[in-house]
Amino acid sequence: MSKLDGNERWKSKMLLTEHQEQYEARRGEKLSGRPTPEELTMIRDYILLPHMLTIVEKNMEDLKRSSNVMKRPFLAVAEAIANRISRDMYDLRRELSRRRIRVIGDEQVDLVVYHRFVCRGYEDRLGIVREVMRSEISVRLARYFGDPIRWMSEYAKTGLRPKQD
Repeated sequence: MSKLDGNERWKSKMLLTEHQEQYEARRGEKLSGRPTPEELTMIRDYILLPHMLTIVEKNMEDLKRSSNVMKRPFLAVAEAIANRISRDMYDLRRELSRRRIRVIGDEQVDLVVYHRFVCRGYEDRLGIVREVMRSEISVRLARYFGDPIRWMSEYAKTGLRPKQD
């Protein structure tokens, strides 16, 4: 017999272990609704990639109308980059869907573009300053352009067509 057996106050305070587990599971779901830093990066990429694709497609249209001698190789590189961006967008969309994250819409207030997102029931908005967006897109496009340049330099050295990622 323990000291608490005779005390009626303690009977109502006890919880069964299965109820405790259910409570912790529900509480854990609510806490896990917030996006992790990795998921916030994915949301940012989801926002930037369509802008990047639009820029590449617009430049492709400009190249098609130009009389530039190097038009065909530039178009081929731009096409490869557009395909890579599209593939990355598709993969990112699938991963966000798998993690139950939706990016809803955008609104612009002064120089900041806000995008609302829902992450496992948790709603918030992500704001990106337009200048930061531009510089990030510039850095990312340079990274995308680096791959075809690397492929061409390997081709020039070896004469064999390198594998594309």
